[in-house]
Amino acid sequence: MKTLKEVEFGKTVIVKKLVGSGPVKRRIMDMGITKGCAIIVRKAAPMGDPIEITVRGYQLSIRKADAQTIIVE
Repeated sequence: MKTLKEVEFGKTVIVKKLVGSGPVKRRIMDMGITKGCAIIVRKAAPMGDPIEITVRGYQLSIRKADAQTIIVE
């Protein structure tokens, strides 16, 4: 299984599962990241964290620690 943290820039992936729990999982779902949605990984901040992604037509930044809880294919 591959996490969103491991995806190369410019790639599009599909969310298979969220493995976080409690408030972390809820925050991720509130951002629109749910099972089956497509995510495009755009770029990273100068120090490598957070990463910028496109979800459902809008762009957002997500910490790598949170990206590690998103299983993608």
